[in-house]
Amino acid sequence: MNSLREKRRGGVVEATVFAVAGIAILIGLGVWQLDRKVWKENLIAQLTERLDAAPSALPARSDWDRLTQDKDEFRRVTFPAQFIGGEEALVYAAGSALRSDIKGPGYFVLAPARLPGGSIVIVNRGFVPVERKDPATRTAGLPQDVIDVVGVMRWPEARGTFTPADEPQNNVWYLRDQKAIAQAKKWDTSAPFYIDQESPVPPGSLPLPAKLEVHLPDNHLQYAITWFGLALALAGVYVVWLAGRFRRRA
Repeated sequence: MNSLREKRRGGVVEATVFAVAGIAILIGLGVWQLDRKVWKENLIAQLTERLDAAPSALPARSDWDRLTQDKDEFRRVTFPAQFIGGEEALVYAAGSALRSDIKGPGYFVLAPARLPGGSIVIVNRGFVPVERKDPATRTAGLPQDVIDVVGVMRWPEARGTFTPADEPQNNVWYLRDQKAIAQAKKWDTSAPFYIDQESPVPPGSLPLPAKLEVHLPDNHLQYAITWFGLALALAGVYVVWLAGRFRRRA
């Protein structure tokens, strides 16, 4: 009898430890999602403020080393530049979190643009659908003269676990990483940023630039409720199970 009683008591202890640990983990995940919700809301507010601001002059070359991603990314800027003819790199994209007008797969067209002082910046001139990948199908879109570019400063994207390998031999990349592209294409630029062009729209509307808009998903409250609900459900299952054990002992 004593061994049976000890076995039952051990089962209750193990179940209690499991339930408490599980509930603590689920509540922790819920709290983490609430923290993520605050972070996402602050990020959306910050991006919206920067993207709604009037464009300012592109920082001078002497200031580029002092620019940082946290402080300067998504600043709207304007500057005169002349694109270098015959030079472009294609970055594959199936959509964009900041452009609702992109509905299907295609390519962002990155090209080097020379500033009045001779420095070069890389400009994402806009989007082309897959069937207009060949530059010969959109020759009207390359400006021949100096134009006033309005755009947004961006920093290179980070490569993820599932990002395909770039194909420089086919002039196709899978990240908007102007440093890697410039190195492969031998474009002489030292800018830590590239520019997402929003205007002007070139003749023929390809590549198609556009003003960036904030469309970041914010589902963290829903996720938090889900985790808290699972914690409550686990607590309920444990209470029902424990009550059944006590009834059987009685």
